Amino acid sequence: MTELQGLSVTSGVVCPEWIDINGHMNVAYYVLAFDKAVDDLWAQLGITEDYIRSGAGTTFAVECHVTYQRELRKDDPYVVTSQILAYDEKRIHQFQRMYHATERFLSATAEWMNLHVDLGTRRVSRWPEFALRALEGLTAGQKDAALPQEAGKKMNIAKPLYSVQMGNAGG
Repeated sequence: MTELQGLSVTSGVVCPEWIDINGHMNVAYYVLAFDKAVDDLWAQLGITEDYIRSGAGTTFAVECHVTYQRELRKDDPYVVTSQILAYDEKRIHQFQRMYHATERFLSATAEWMNLHVDLGTRRVSRWPEFALRALEGLTAGQKDAALPQEAGKKMNIAKPLYSVQMGNAGG
């Protein structure tokens, strides 16, 4: 059985309304589940609904890359883990893995770049000190973690028949 990599941040069950015509979880709902896991990670950093409603700040996603590894189906239990790849005073780069909760296979991954934003100015701003301390604590426990194979992955076709870069057959 595969060992879960990263910090477990959320779990759930694939809802019937998440199933598409192909009989598996639709791509939009993978992103929804990953986004919920982002919110659950933020709560561990102190970026809670109360913090956001106070007007002090929030986060905005600026980039997300999802890979689909193995399908989930109706009623499958899942768990999402998170690994912090990098952070600075204003940004966080995280990597998530979605596993089948009982069979433990990797179903999908998501890589995110998020910004802390001042809601008054709607501009990128510094993380509050409590969030930086929490990030320091979370990352202290993952110092030996490897960079995920899917992180920074670039989409390409090895031998395309056509590529915008080639403008013609790639034969």
